[in-house]
Amino acid sequence: MNRHGKNVGSYITLFAALLTGSTAFSSYASVTWQGKIQVSTFERNEWKSWLNRGWSNNRFDAQIDSVVISRAWADVRVDLAQAWSLHSSMQYVPDPDDSLGFTEAYLKYNPLSNSPYQWQVKLGGFYPAMSLENPSVGWSSPYTYSFSGINAWLGEEIRTFGTEIEWSRLGKRLRSPHDFSVHVGLFKGNDPAGSMLAWRGLASHDRQSMFNESIYFNPVKALYERPLRFQAPFVAPFTEVDGRFGYYTGVHWDYQKRQQLRVYWYDNHGDPSAINFSTGQYAWDTRFLSVAWLYKLDKQTRIIAQWLDGKTSMGPRRGVDNNFSSWYALISHQMDAHRISARIERSWVVDHDDWAFDPNASENKALTLAYRFNLNEHWQTGIEWLRQDSHVVSRAAAGLAMDREESQWRYVLEYQF
Repeated sequence: MNRHGKNVGSYITLFAALLTGSTAFSSYASVTWQGKIQVSTFERNEWKSWLNRGWSNNRFDAQIDSVVISRAWADVRVDLAQAWSLHSSMQYVPDPDDSLGFTEAYLKYNPLSNSPYQWQVKLGGFYPAMSLENPSVGWSSPYTYSFSGINAWLGEEIRTFGTEIEWSRLGKRLRSPHDFSVHVGLFKGNDPAGSMLAWRGLASHDRQSMFNESIYFNPVKALYERPLRFQAPFVAPFTEVDGRFGYYTGVHWDYQKRQQLRVYWYDNHGDPSAINFSTGQYAWDTRFLSVAWLYKLDKQTRIIAQWLDGKTSMGPRRGVDNNFSSWYALISHQMDAHRISARIERSWVVDHDDWAFDPNASENKALTLAYRFNLNEHWQTGIEWLRQDSHVVSRAAAGLAMDREESQWRYVLEYQF
């Protein structure tokens, strides 16, 4: 990943930095913040990571220090008035280059009411609330250190730069065990989403993209062919290309805090023939359905599952045209200071276009086992084993086997503040 050019995210970043700085010391604003510093050591991987323009699905490889601050992040909330608040999430990551930036920054209006029917508005850059796997500070997971392929991809290429309106019904105030909410978002600046699906596929990791950041592709031979000569060797996922608005709609259901269901339809409404020649970014027509479910077996044990299915295409006459699908199932059990979690998942990208020089088909199967231990209020340690078996057709053009089996141990120490 690298910083490249200007896009919608750069203005959000500037806005958040200025507004946070101007209000942090104001007697009229209340500032709260929390975050983590994460140190990881891991089993060395001889294959170069996709982050370093390699073909491995793992985040860490031999090009990064064996003991490293793998991520440091903080969430800041500034209460500006009774109903207005500013929220931002900032992170540092070392790979592939030391980078510091925002992953979210938005203004929220949430008027207080005694009614069972509530509403709120968000304006800025933020994640649609599709994930039940990533509820913690900095959109992190309390279960495993690596995210599922679904949420790893959402962290790479999906962000709302616009507004969301939420309407909710609070069941408790109606003597009902059911809570409902409806979410509608309108956005720009997410046109290239789908690029990583075509030219890498889905992979399990925990590397989130920041505003105004670019992700370089591995050396896919097709990117040097004439039909793709205007495509840059990277994706700047939070870029506006075609001037169109995208949208999403979502419904949340919560039953007595024991079961949760979230269903979302996302459509960036991209014009696949549109291209920004100065940045080398096409608009991709990307749309998908996401269904996430959480069930608490008891106070200590929960099951989380998610399914995502969609389609993405780009180029004149949709020269790149792919379907994609992924699912995972996770079980997690907490006993006092100990938490153990296991996740299985499977992902596909199916190539439907006629560009034989640019095969996009891929498949990834992954198994993740994780153990976490809370040493005290601030310190936590843990270990994770991640196994990914992938089949990527485009590897053949690089003289590599299409099939690859990878596993990696990771040891983590975290400080929470």
